[in-house]
Amino acid sequence: MPGIQKNDFWLRLDNAAKIYPAIKDKELTSVFRISVVLKDRIRAKAMLEAVSDIENRFPYYKVTLKAGFFWYYLEQLPDAIPIEADLQTPCRAFKKGELMFRILVKDNRISVEFSHILTDGTGAFEFLKTLLLVYFEKCCIPLAGKPEFYDPDSKPSAEEYEDAYSRYFKKIDAPHIKTPGAFHVPFSLKNKPRFSVLTAIIPIAELSKKAKLLGVSITVYLTAIYLYTLQHIHEYQPRLKKNINRKILRIEVPLNLRKLYPTRSMRNFSLYVLPQIDLRLGHYTFEEIVKTVYHQMQLETDQKLINKMISRNVGGERNAIVRNIPLVLKSLFLSRLYLVGTKQYSGVVTNLGKIDLGTAANQLIEQFIFIPPPPNKVLKVNCGVAGFGDNLVLSFGNITTSKELERHFLAFMAHHEITVKIINS
Repeated sequence: MPGIQKNDFWLRLDNAAKIYPAIKDKELTSVFRISVVLKDRIRAKAMLEAVSDIENRFPYYKVTLKAGFFWYYLEQLPDAIPIEADLQTPCRAFKKGELMFRILVKDNRISVEFSHILTDGTGAFEFLKTLLLVYFEKCCIPLAGKPEFYDPDSKPSAEEYEDAYSRYFKKIDAPHIKTPGAFHVPFSLKNKPRFSVLTAIIPIAELSKKAKLLGVSITVYLTAIYLYTLQHIHEYQPRLKKNINRKILRIEVPLNLRKLYPTRSMRNFSLYVLPQIDLRLGHYTFEEIVKTVYHQMQLETDQKLINKMISRNVGGERNAIVRNIPLVLKSLFLSRLYLVGTKQYSGVVTNLGKIDLGTAANQLIEQFIFIPPPPNKVLKVNCGVAGFGDNLVLSFGNITTSKELERHFLAFMAHHEITVKIINS
């Protein structure tokens, strides 16, 4: 695909995207959200002009999902990018045949929602950053020292829509080690629509101070709190349930592979690490959990182990037998594979990182909020993190009748002299 021609642009799904068409439905949408809250109300005319300016800069997002005989693929849609009023539940499913991302506006907040079929958090953020900086230009706001972004007048390079997993695939003959199932919170599901979000603001300085005292990053510290919270929930179950339920507590922490493998890909390019504790060994102090998480994440982010994961994932789709299985059977297999995979971890902590758009742009922004896709009926709760300015924003997605996990997680912070402020997301 040497260049992009209007009306004939199509793409194979990248390696990470292939599983999502098989599992998505109205509740398990595979849709995530990134929001930016500005200090001033959105100007409608400037927003319309900004969206119009970037309309054709990201053709690999202006696509819809199509089913072939063997694989799904993405086909270009000529539709204009709609701007919607942000009035409904976040992370809603996309309808068949429509674009798989949306732009939403409410008061002083701009949100973008993307299907994971298109991209990951990094790709979606780069899109939002471009939209935001062009919007500021349309508002005639000077932005000295603004970061690199995707110039609307430039042409997309082929690297932007490459499947970076395939690019960095190297066949490695190493056996896969089976991962035992993990504990899951025992909360009852809500009635439909189930998905709700609890959002909290934490001062980065206070959180960073606590993490530095233990010699770890904020991501390690938050993951350790999540595991400590799950341990508390496990230990306070009725005796019979506690004896029956699994004793492994394991957190999935997504890893942006662009930090290890150079690429400008705007599609999915992430894997994950799985730090864990085993309650069969006894109760863990928080300090013991921090140490365990730190060393496990150091080991699992080793590039040789990442190469092994890429080899296993890409090698599976390249298998001649798999390639020739009809799509309907592939989808059944992938949905089963997804369920087996979900049983291997107890929660998710996705950290978008510390966002910096330069001094001039930063002064116009209150905060960024990252909401991960609605969790499935096994996982039930997950957590998204985004840092900006002086604050970190935590967003807990939940499909249950209980807020016990969020309550204990945030109470732990408050007990350790970290200020917690609950906000409406």
